[in-house]
Amino acid sequence: MKRTFLAVAFALGAVVLWAPRHGSGAASAPVAQATVPGSAPSVEERIARIEHGLLPSVLVKGEPTPGMNLVDRMAFYKVPGVSIAVIDQGHIDWVRGYGFADVAAQSPVTLDTRFQAASISKSVAATAALHSVEEGKIDLDRNVNDYLKSWKVPDNDFTREQKVTLRRILSHSAGFTVHGFPGYEAGKPVPTLVQVLNGEKPANTEAIRVDTVPGAKWRYAGGGYMVMQQMLIDVVGKPFPEIMQRTILSELGMKDSAYSQPLRDDWRPFAATGYRPDGKPLEGKYNTYPELAAAGLWTTPGDLARFAIGIQDALAGKSPSVISKGMAEQMLTRQIENDGLGLFLDGAGKTLRFSHGGANEGFQCMFVAYAHTGQGAAIMTNSDRGAALIPEILFAIAHEYGWADYLPKERTQVKVDPSIFRGYVGRYQLAPNFILTVTQEGDHLFTQATGQSKVEIFPESERDYFLKVVDAQVTFVPDSQGRATELILHQGGQDHHAKRIE
Repeated sequence: MKRTFLAVAFALGAVVLWAPRHGSGAASAPVAQATVPGSAPSVEERIARIEHGLLPSVLVKGEPTPGMNLVDRMAFYKVPGVSIAVIDQGHIDWVRGYGFADVAAQSPVTLDTRFQAASISKSVAATAALHSVEEGKIDLDRNVNDYLKSWKVPDNDFTREQKVTLRRILSHSAGFTVHGFPGYEAGKPVPTLVQVLNGEKPANTEAIRVDTVPGAKWRYAGGGYMVMQQMLIDVVGKPFPEIMQRTILSELGMKDSAYSQPLRDDWRPFAATGYRPDGKPLEGKYNTYPELAAAGLWTTPGDLARFAIGIQDALAGKSPSVISKGMAEQMLTRQIENDGLGLFLDGAGKTLRFSHGGANEGFQCMFVAYAHTGQGAAIMTNSDRGAALIPEILFAIAHEYGWADYLPKERTQVKVDPSIFRGYVGRYQLAPNFILTVTQEGDHLFTQATGQSKVEIFPESERDYFLKVVDAQVTFVPDSQGRATELILHQGGQDHHAKRIE
């Protein structure tokens, strides 16, 4: 998973702050013949309603609900290819591909097109680690240094009393540094796992170290999953791709999946090319991610659906081949905040669902599945802009299949005296190299993030504003003269404070 700035939904890596205003080039995108054999005619009708009924992340009370066309939205966001798998009643209901795996070659997305799963790799890798727990090779709550042989977590003041454990790694509470990984461009040197752990060249990320007390707080850390990768290698005594193939991929029938970095030669014809926000392909088509457990899986939405069904079946006691019912229950129990073991959790009871998103350079993806109702979906795209498109598709699927508690956010727009906007115009710093610029055009207020397009924000009150293109809100904090001294960005369940810099 690439490094993300504050405007990205941190845990999922699947929602950008806001979307581009213009797009083109996908109106003639092909559609793969990808309906599951034996599907009833009604399934085709459902697919058609979804394809023409995409929903925005935000609905405005009193305004008509828009029904957007998938191919049009692909063009709008400059997303060349999309692949979708839908789960219903505990089975894959349908799989379908849209657009191009490679635009220049006019290669269509098919059932066999493989995408980089990015951080979804963590969920699958976590399941392999839990499999080793059940085999008695690892204890969830024991110091990982008891298992590591090739490398050790350096002890420091933070680890004096509390230790790094597998449970804490899988729930992002082990205190590790390194949020994510940018990968390595084609032709560039690729580091070993130990070089990644130590931040040694040619690694392009810092050393993975503990800098907060383990167990004290949640902080997303791909770095921890690299420690887990080394631990599994040391404990099992096999290369990581082999471990994953034997314990998870083969067991769940994920035949189009592999932790293959660099990508093996016989898979190259099936690999999608990754694309930048401006529609240009990545140099060399895709980056290499030696950080396998964190970001190294190549797969398809169909295989991700098989993975999700495997977790559902384990929880129901139907299939203990990967993990047992008891371990599935632990995996789907909140450990800290909304984090289970390798999965993010929402809802409760019948509405309990597990998910993970992913964002590698040129790829965005997401899967979500209900723990008890046998429903879910996986969506993969070969574009950095896929992050904005994926929620629109998911909301359409949720609406069509009647997913409980999975709806766009509804906001109420009010009238505000435009003279108030003048006090909010300015630049606000969210991070050292990330600025939100607020401007006024007549009776309208706009904001623009570094490297992103300008979008309008709409008032819910004199101080509170929302975006329509994504579920994010902005609150201005004015002084006694009405001049904002800071703004607060609300997104992904977190608040990010930005001081005014001019």
